[in-house]
Amino acid sequence: MLRSLARIAIILALAARLQADTTRTPEASPDPPQAQQGAQTEPLVIVVNRSNPVTDLSSSELRTIFLGNRSHWANGRRITLVMREPFEPERKTIVHDVCEMSEDQLKTHYLHGLFTGEILVSPKTLTTAVGVRKFIYYVPGAIGYLRMSDVDATVKIVRIDGLVPEDKGYKLRVQSLGANTGE
Repeated sequence: MLRSLARIAIILALAARLQADTTRTPEASPDPPQAQQGAQTEPLVIVVNRSNPVTDLSSSELRTIFLGNRSHWANGRRITLVMREPFEPERKTIVHDVCEMSEDQLKTHYLHGLFTGEILVSPKTLTTAVGVRKFIYYVPGAIGYLRMSDVDATVKIVRIDGLVPEDKGYKLRVQSLGANTGE
């Protein structure tokens, strides 16, 4: 009984937070026209803690992880998923290209999974690339994403379907930061 009440309280708190996120107005339109017109892009890379033995994930495995349907690495360590704030271009790329959902669909997926117990933990949400990098550095089971330009030696890049960002055919890309300003 106490466990059920705690679960309901957590779900209500999460629902309130998610509702607040969806009512917030993004500063830019959800899909800037430049994105469809060949705007400059840069690779968005999947990164893990340097001690994580994982070096390659398939697109399918990556989707399973980002949907919260896989909770542990092969070595038994718990997966801790780190994401950026909603409406950030990096998150929009992950939600659309990896999860194959809209932001609202992803939120509903997590709420349902947490309520039913199919998902154990919701992703950690951080506001900056530096925050993501530091979190992954300090949490051995963490996985997240960064622009290639935000990667340093404190994190490890994971190949996706055997490809690194420099390879032809690497698919995860995000609009360059300077693309709207003409830089």
